[in-house]
Amino acid sequence: MVGGLFHVIDTREFDRPLLDQLCALTTRVRGLAKTQEGARALQALMPQARAMLYFPQPSTRTFLSFNNACHVLGIRTSEIRDPATSSEVKGESFDDSIRTFSSYVDVIVMRTPEAGYAARAAALMDRIPRPVPIINAGSGKDQHPTQALLDIYTLQRSFALRGGIDGKVIGMMGDLRRGRTVRSLCGLMKNYRDVRLVFIAPEPFAMEADVKEELARHRIPFTETDRLAEALPALDALYVTRMQTEWDTAGESSAMDYRQFSIHPGNVGRLPREAIVMHPLPRGPEIDPAVDEDPRAMYWRQERNGMWMRVAILLKIFRMEDRLFELAAETPPDGPDPA
Repeated sequence: MVGGLFHVIDTREFDRPLLDQLCALTTRVRGLAKTQEGARALQALMPQARAMLYFPQPSTRTFLSFNNACHVLGIRTSEIRDPATSSEVKGESFDDSIRTFSSYVDVIVMRTPEAGYAARAAALMDRIPRPVPIINAGSGKDQHPTQALLDIYTLQRSFALRGGIDGKVIGMMGDLRRGRTVRSLCGLMKNYRDVRLVFIAPEPFAMEADVKEELARHRIPFTETDRLAEALPALDALYVTRMQTEWDTAGESSAMDYRQFSIHPGNVGRLPREAIVMHPLPRGPEIDPAVDEDPRAMYWRQERNGMWMRVAILLKIFRMEDRLFELAAETPPDGPDPA
C-alpha cells in the first residue's frame, strides 16, 4: 500500500483507521452529490483519469456501480466483459493482457472466476516501471473486498445510534463455504471490538476452516448452527447469501433446504426490532420478496451504498480525499444527509 491504499485485493489488509476514513469519505461524497453544484464539482475532480473495467466473470451490480462511481468523478472508462473480445483468445497470457491494459489506463478494476488473479495482477504491477492500482471486484471463491467495504458502511450507518459495529452479533447464513462476500466480511471483523459471529448453514455449506482459523487467531468468537429459528432472536444483523450455483460440479446446491435457511414473513419477526437483514444480491428463494417491506430489510440500501463506497475507494487510491474535503467546505449543504 502507498499512502494508506494502492491496490485493493484482500480485506485482511485493512485496519480500523482506514475503514473509518473510507466510511467518512463515502458520507461526504453522498452529501456533495445531492446538489447540482456538488455533483459538478465531483465530476471535475478527475477528468484526466482512465479506468479499465475488466469483467470476464458476469456481473450486474458490481460492474454498474464501479462504472457509475467512475462517472461520478469524471473518470473515463473502458471495458472488457467477454474474454472472446480480447487477445486472450489468440493465446495472450493473463499477465500480458494486464500489462497491456496498464499502458492505457490509470486503474484496473477486475472480476475473474479464478481465485487469486487479482493478487497476481497486483504483484505484476509492483514489478513494472509504471504500475497502476488493481481493484479486486471479485476473484473466484476467495475475495470480494469492495463488497465487504460497502457492507461495513451499511452496518456502521445502520448502527450509528447504537454504538456502531462494536459489540454486535452478526449472523451469516447460506452458502458460506463458497461465498466470497462472507469470507471478505469476516476478514474485516478483527477491526471491531467484541463482535460475535453466528454461522448458519447446513453442514455441506459450512464456513471453511481457513476463515475460522483466522477468526480464532484474532480471538473473534463465533458459533455454528443449522437452526435458524433459534439463532434469530440474538442477532443484530443477519447477512443472507444465495446458493453459489456457478460453482456446482455435481448439483451440490440441490442439497440446500430453503425451508430451513430462508427469511420470510413467517420468521423475520423473530429478529429483534432494531436488527437488520442484509444480502449482497442477486437473491434467490433465500429471501421472500415480501420481506422487502419490513423495516429491517436493508439490502436495497446496501446496494445503493455500493456505488458511493466505490467512489470513496477511487478517491483514496488517487489521494484526492483532501480535495474532496475542500469541496465539502465550499459547497453549501442541501438538506439532511441521504439515507
